Amino acid sequence: MAVNHTNALSGSLWQRIPLWQKIFAGLASGVLTGMLLGEEASMFKPLGDIFINAIMMVMVPLVFSSLVVGITAIRDPQKMGRIGIKTVSLYLLTTAFAVSIGLLLATVLRPGAGLELSFDTPVNPAVAPGLIELLVGLVPRNPIEAFASGKTLQIIVFAVGLGISLSLIGEKGQPVVRVFDSFAEGMYKLTGIIMAFAPFGVFGLIAHVSGQYGPEVLLPLVKLIGVTYLGCILHVVIVYAGLLRVLGKLSPLRYLQGSLDALVVGYSTASSTATLPVSLRCARKNLGVSEGVADFVLPVGATINMDGTALYQGVVVLFIAQLLGVDLSLMDYGLIVVTATLASIGTAAVPGSGLIMLSIIMAQVGLPLEAIAVVAGIDRILDMARTSVNIAGDLMVTVLVGKSEGELNDKIFNSPSKS
Repeated sequence: MAVNHTNALSGSLWQRIPLWQKIFAGLASGVLTGMLLGEEASMFKPLGDIFINAIMMVMVPLVFSSLVVGITAIRDPQKMGRIGIKTVSLYLLTTAFAVSIGLLLATVLRPGAGLELSFDTPVNPAVAPGLIELLVGLVPRNPIEAFASGKTLQIIVFAVGLGISLSLIGEKGQPVVRVFDSFAEGMYKLTGIIMAFAPFGVFGLIAHVSGQYGPEVLLPLVKLIGVTYLGCILHVVIVYAGLLRVLGKLSPLRYLQGSLDALVVGYSTASSTATLPVSLRCARKNLGVSEGVADFVLPVGATINMDGTALYQGVVVLFIAQLLGVDLSLMDYGLIVVTATLASIGTAAVPGSGLIMLSIIMAQVGLPLEAIAVVAGIDRILDMARTSVNIAGDLMVTVLVGKSEGELNDKIFNSPSKS
């Protein structure tokens, strides 16, 4: 009896701990384990791989079903248009702010000054598609193939088209909408079950990364890492908090509390797409955004919003210029801001889009692409930070759009209890 009572008590205590705290404990344990075991910590990587696979398993069906339901929930075509314009405009605005912050910090702190690093490794980044190719690629020839390949933009286009069509046929479409609604709720529940194992998955991922990147890899580039992380923090604290306060009259602290689950998972997985199910859960459960707005804005953001990546581009381009002793003009700075902002959408559907964006910007200002090899060794460390910012931006825009459309539950948003 005493043993059963102890087990019940420990189980109850575990359940009472907020999820983000459990995930953070897994992250901290992973860092310590990686530092102690070094490369041997890779033995825990399968825990992380299983967790990522489970999240990716629900990502496509969840995005598709929830987006269809979200579109049908917004019955007013004018409202749908307003939400779309607000979403894209806010994403572009914050991306421009992000790359500007990166440029400012790299100019002031000069992370590449005084370093002597070689970059003999050839770099052959993928080529960004042209405008026509990009537009053609938005429409899936075979939706099933798009689902199987995880082509998020094509899935979004198909889901939006189906959602609008179901709305147009009125009552006849309601049985199908109810099926998608039930399916989406099932996917949300499955996401919740998977998230119960998040602390262990995060532990495995971080232990592997921490053990893989030893001091000999990190020390020569520690200033670059520091400037990038500082920029990411400032972007969230100044830009996101400022927009929430000024445009939404909302508490940035409550927003951060409600977003923590997604931010920690995003930092661990370094993937906005893989974190999308968690972001949807945070938006609805913790931040009080309506189903229709969250299910539309977040999938779009996970695909085209790259604030963290754009900030990283600004830092790295100046880092490489300083490393090579190249002085960039004010016009070059402006070109970097415009190119990074537009490239964030233009390369959205392409794997390895961060590298493509960096290649495009470097080519615009005349820097050799081979220099990318200098930062390739620490890309995962930087990717974790920029992904967290991307996700924070997705959720911030979702909250602002929800607030502006009267689709935000203030009681849920202002609740101090965030699980």
